[in-house]
Amino acid sequence: MSTFDVVALRAFSDNYIWTIRDGGRAAVVDPGDARPVLDYLRREKLELVAILNTHHHADHVGGNAELLSHFKVPVYGPHDARIPEVSQRLADGERMTLTHFGVEFEVMEIPGHTRTHIAFYGAGMLFCGDTLFAAGCGRLFEGTPQQMHDSLSRLMRVPDSTRVYCGHEYTLSNIRFAKAADPGNAALDALETRAQKLRDQDLPTLPSDIGQERATNPFVRCAEPAVIASASQYVGKPLAGPVSVLAALREWKNNF
Repeated sequence: MSTFDVVALRAFSDNYIWTIRDGGRAAVVDPGDARPVLDYLRREKLELVAILNTHHHADHVGGNAELLSHFKVPVYGPHDARIPEVSQRLADGERMTLTHFGVEFEVMEIPGHTRTHIAFYGAGMLFCGDTLFAAGCGRLFEGTPQQMHDSLSRLMRVPDSTRVYCGHEYTLSNIRFAKAADPGNAALDALETRAQKLRDQDLPTLPSDIGQERATNPFVRCAEPAVIASASQYVGKPLAGPVSVLAALREWKNNF
């Protein structure tokens, strides 16, 4: 079986383009900008073999066309005409393989941030775009609180050790909100200390892992009494049920 690494390439102000690579080849996840990818491939003398897209937003797919002008490779993504470069459209439960790396991914449809958002799950890795963040979740641009709750709940069913590769460096700002939404959670204090040390060294706080998210992410802790109480206080009325709690948390976070 091939051995490989996963490298974070920075794009824009806070995006990560996740790059799966071995000694001679690379696949990229959500290349919003082609330039950092092309620079990295040239510097490391790598050949691009695949592009994976999780959702249609330009900061995740904007580099597709330019990369394809240099490398004729498959582009895997959701059934969404807004990503015209996708050559292999994938639906929930399907599997795709990066044969160069010996990695098979299960496709998981996880709407909420967008209506056609997918994740790639396999080999202990979860590439989840903008649905799940470290200590947070994506804005509900096209989906509903119910969809986001269902998607996050599904992601929480994979093993705790699963590494979470999300699309943005939002960890510290998410933690600040999480501490307001989930007061007294000591795991958040420990995470904040670790994350701040990494950012002080200009290093990514990612990947996270599912176990960390279970312990620190208020959007997956909507049944916890402290989170329910905080969300209820925010909206000024008692909330019943995790979906209503998530909806309140998301509105609160939008204005935090």
